[in-house]
Amino acid sequence: MIGIWGNHSSEFLFVVGVSTLLIFGIPMAIWPIQWAKTLRWVIPSQTELAVYYGRCLGCVAFVIGVFGVVASGGPTVQPFYFQFLLTCWVLMVVVHIYGALKRIQPITETYEIGFWFSLTILTLMFWPSIPN
Repeated sequence: MIGIWGNHSSEFLFVVGVSTLLIFGIPMAIWPIQWAKTLRWVIPSQTELAVYYGRCLGCVAFVIGVFGVVASGGPTVQPFYFQFLLTCWVLMVVVHIYGALKRIQPITETYEIGFWFSLTILTLMFWPSIPN
């Protein structure tokens, strides 16, 4: 299973990078409160902290997306970047399971467990082939 589609690792990274930018990085960095409302979070009356953390997370997602696109063109850095992505996805699964068990997140966040788990599996399937 690991690396079954490894010949397409560059395309996978490009798609993941652009998608991360468009779906997470840019919207969260620019419109964090609207992003949270879309995911059904209850917005407090004081939003400064939520805006700050939302923008910080959006910037992190932006960097992940940009470097995914960069790594898609550099086969020598792909093994490292795949390890990085795998770690991100697994930790996102853990965070969302924790939130679901504690019942501290909207149902949309609980649904994301499947999304992050799917990205984990896809990352393993597109794991780059290691040249001999």
